[in-house]
Amino acid sequence: MDFKNKNLLIISSGYPDEVGSLIRSKFVKSQVDCLKTYFKHIYIISPLLYHRKFTEIGKKTYNYQYDNVSVYFPYTYYLPLSYTKKLHIDGRLRAVKHIIEKEHITFDIIHAHMSEPSGYIAMKLKEKYGVPYVLTIHENSGWFEKEIKQEQPAIINAWKHADALIRVNPYDVPVLKKYNENSYYIANGYSPSFRPLDKNVCREKLGVLRDVKILFGLGILTERKGFHYLIEAMVLLHAKHPNLQCYIGGGGPEYDNLNKLIKKNNLDENVHLLGHLSDEELPLWMNACDVFVLPSQGEGNPTVMFEALGCGKPFIGTRVGGIPAIISSDEYGLICEPGNVSSLREALEKALVIEWDSHKILEYAQQFMWENICEKIMSIYKKIT
Repeated sequence: MDFKNKNLLIISSGYPDEVGSLIRSKFVKSQVDCLKTYFKHIYIISPLLYHRKFTEIGKKTYNYQYDNVSVYFPYTYYLPLSYTKKLHIDGRLRAVKHIIEKEHITFDIIHAHMSEPSGYIAMKLKEKYGVPYVLTIHENSGWFEKEIKQEQPAIINAWKHADALIRVNPYDVPVLKKYNENSYYIANGYSPSFRPLDKNVCREKLGVLRDVKILFGLGILTERKGFHYLIEAMVLLHAKHPNLQCYIGGGGPEYDNLNKLIKKNNLDENVHLLGHLSDEELPLWMNACDVFVLPSQGEGNPTVMFEALGCGKPFIGTRVGGIPAIISSDEYGLICEPGNVSSLREALEKALVIEWDSHKILEYAQQFMWENICEKIMSIYKKIT
């Protein structure tokens, strides 16, 4: 089926803004930038919460358009009360409907990202407009397990009424099939901007040493991402590798605590918090490092894993979410146990002495380029239309 005359509506609780100050759910934009070549027009509606003293993301965002993509950020009021969760979801639904009617948006397929609130909103739009919807479940492993255990009607019904469910790791597909037989595994992808670059040139641009081993980690600095375990592992690694350098990119609520942990263990010269990194800086850091590490305690299918592989770098991660399905061989990286400093240290010790075949890693990574992932997504669209 040809989709060149069809429109796609995407519902996502996060989407980057035009000026780059809002970076949440960048993977959705990367997917859209690939899918836009298949459609006449793509509409993204990302409903946000609003209070007179703040917005959900701390600043006002504005609608914008690029190529054949239109992006809308409608706001709905936030009430800081424990029992208003359902009101917030319905408020976002109303905000989405308002944009559709105000802008006279027509669409042939809906693709929702995350079960709540996007899946619920897509289900209600299907009821109103009679348009099929696909729901991609990006939730990390702990979050997904909680959804299964609690069986909240808004989430379970969104799963049951979807024309197709996409899960970003293969392990949860059998569980989802109990709710919806049309459940599929499709991994996340990575952008072409992540490709092999000369390591020494990248290090020179970043102002880091050329003749040392470098570990690089990237993510929002929350407790779940486990960077405190990486710092604790560095205490042990430093004794054996005194010149080893560890750089951690990203901002978040744990920044100060991680900084204190670094100082407490006298690692100021070896562990560095980089803060937020721009889209231009990220590929440089990926290529400047020897090993990429994500010591997370819960994931769905981390985009950074594919970005590291796309640069020909080995990925050291934990046995959570879809990571073991991707790091299926020691040729591409190593798996350790989550929340276990000793297991992480052992994996990093091995990683630092292995002579990794970057060409083999890169060859393996090609299947996860967004253009290849989007072909799989398009095959799902064809099944439901």
